[in-house]
Amino acid sequence: MEKRLHRSLNDRKVAGVCGGIAEYLGWDPTLVRLLWVVLTLLGGSGVLIYAILWIVMPDSP
Repeated sequence: MEKRLHRSLNDRKVAGVCGGIAEYLGWDPTLVRLLWVVLTLLGGSGVLIYAILWIVMPDSP
């Protein structure tokens, strides 16, 4: 079966982007969210990337 990247419906805090990435990678969603916050605070453009992924990633079937 083919793995596809999609937004999570089960583990959704805001839009399900971090939950979807965690499901795809097989990681804990809390770890993905923590990494996103750290990268955003360290001067990255995490908010912009999150917004783009929110628009681009489809919902879970």
